[in-house]
Amino acid sequence: MKKTVFIQIGASSHSKEDRQEDDFYATEPKALEKFLDESGIKLFNVWECACGEGHLAEVLKKRNLLGKASDLINRGYGDVDVNFFYLSEFWQGDILTNPPYDKAVEFCKHSLDCVDNGRLVVMLMRIQFLEGKKRKEFFKKNPPKFVFVSSSRLLLAKNADFKKYNKPSANCYAWYVWEKGFEGETTLKWFN
Repeated sequence: MKKTVFIQIGASSHSKEDRQEDDFYATEPKALEKFLDESGIKLFNVWECACGEGHLAEVLKKRNLLGKASDLINRGYGDVDVNFFYLSEFWQGDILTNPPYDKAVEFCKHSLDCVDNGRLVVMLMRIQFLEGKKRKEFFKKNPPKFVFVSSSRLLLAKNADFKKYNKPSANCYAWYVWEKGFEGETTLKWFN
């Protein structure tokens, strides 16, 4: 089947357009605001490690939660040319981002390696992140404490072009919350 068939029947997240080269899909700030307001999750000294143009970092900054914002690509915000995977020091706080989807597992693993026990790693990703044999193994070793599914569709804009991409995504998104050292069963919750 061609992509257009999937698009027409609404059975897939396929798009008529190619993916953005660096997988840059900016998150509408409301996605983080609603999550913080409704989840009860308490964050501390947050590193936004794939900050893009700062859409999530600015929400954290306004709430006095931002410790650091960085990105590999210079989009005019935060510390730039920072390859998150080359950093090995402990971050004294939590890590939160909307990672490039093609490197999502690596972002989750490295984030967990960079924080102390009890600290949080929070990632906004498609609900489909729960699928897959490789990810199943990752989840068995690293169960998230919570998965907060958005009950409404969220707006993510390719290249942060919120004027052009002004309709919510066809994808369902969730905030995945790991607490380093947690070994229990994942709790599924909703927000938005």
